[in-house]
Amino acid sequence: MISRDSIVALSSGRLPAGVAVIRISGPQTRFVVEMIAGGMVKDRAAVLRKLRAANGSVLDNGLMVFFPGPASFTGEDVAEFHVHGGRAVVARMLETITGFDGVRHAEPGEFTRRAFLNGKVDLVETEALADLVNAETEAQRRFAVQNAEGVQSELYLRWRRRLVHARAMIEAEIDFADEDDVPGSVSDTVWSDVRVMIGEIDRHVAGFRAAEIIRDGFEVVILGAPNAGKSSLFNALARRDAAIVTDEPGTTRDLLEVVLDLDGLRVRLTDTAGLRDAPGKVEAIGIEKARAKADRADLLLLLQDTADPQEVDSLPMAIPTLRVGTKFDLLDGQAARDADKRYDHAISVVEGTGVGALLAEIGQRAASAAGDVGDILPSRLRHVELLGEANRHLRRAVDDRAIGQELRAEELRLAADRLGRIVGAIDVEDMLDVIFSQFCIGK
Repeated sequence: MISRDSIVALSSGRLPAGVAVIRISGPQTRFVVEMIAGGMVKDRAAVLRKLRAANGSVLDNGLMVFFPGPASFTGEDVAEFHVHGGRAVVARMLETITGFDGVRHAEPGEFTRRAFLNGKVDLVETEALADLVNAETEAQRRFAVQNAEGVQSELYLRWRRRLVHARAMIEAEIDFADEDDVPGSVSDTVWSDVRVMIGEIDRHVAGFRAAEIIRDGFEVVILGAPNAGKSSLFNALARRDAAIVTDEPGTTRDLLEVVLDLDGLRVRLTDTAGLRDAPGKVEAIGIEKARAKADRADLLLLLQDTADPQEVDSLPMAIPTLRVGTKFDLLDGQAARDADKRYDHAISVVEGTGVGALLAEIGQRAASAAGDVGDILPSRLRHVELLGEANRHLRRAVDDRAIGQELRAEELRLAADRLGRIVGAIDVEDMLDVIFSQFCIGK
């Protein structure tokens, strides 16, 4: 599927930069290369050329690489201009290229969209490319690379092939029950395999939370009474003054968030308003936000001043919680020994006591929640919803024997259809705009 338009965009990072990469794709690519580079260049080889505008003036000295279609990223003729990364250079290059007939600026994600439409990548691999571009941690990078290489897609296509085969066997039994080469008990084997597949899909879907943690982060929320040392710990873990710290109660009134990279995993740490009765109007809003955030957390850090402990109530019981005693440096002797036994971690931000051990446990819990980054997991809610629909059809097929073999076979077809929609093997035009709008221009 070759588009009539050629598209061009800056495909490298923010300007100014040492080098800027300008990418063009489409039927006019070869003509543009010949005009700007003064002739055609060797396929798939970086060639240094003097790049010129239509009037012959020199734009820059840069490298040219030409990738003939269909063996290119988009499946069309693609070229890259590697030029100096000044704003004026890039602007003049783009102005010159779009000055040719049939060439326009690319829309966000349009290069990848053409790659999908030309069969170079499927939808799951497309989404993985978006994750790879946005990856900030090593775990995110590894997860995205695995999916971009087609591991997740192959799992869904393998399930789909099994269902297509199962449906064929059931329909063969229906249509040719009297033929010798169609075993009469084939349906027993088919439905047994479908039950196995239902379990496989259920276990796969159960891993979505781990995938969310890898992609979006492990949510850690700091809670406690006013002046329990929440903002001091928040700053210590963030390694910067991200929150205001004073002796005045109620200083923090809104949610403050920082992102940590703990052993390659993204951890989102949130500081909250102190929990107490009879707060002021603004502070009450902050407390309400704190409780709402706690309900969605993966881990709570419940802080208590060891020198002046104050209890807080109405905490979500289902969320794993670490009890943290703060201001440990103010205690000595028996009081310090008692506090050390009373809390999961006794810390002093002033002296740095216990902070490293607390951070290490947060990292361990995040790693445990994320599981093995090499596991094949559903990486989008879209996948989970379609997998759920597929399993509902499969359960009807195996459980509702009263509907007859024909309708049970139709349930298999509907389940296979849902699996096909995940990778784009079935018409998914209504989803494309949403998926590709997540990309940056130039990708």
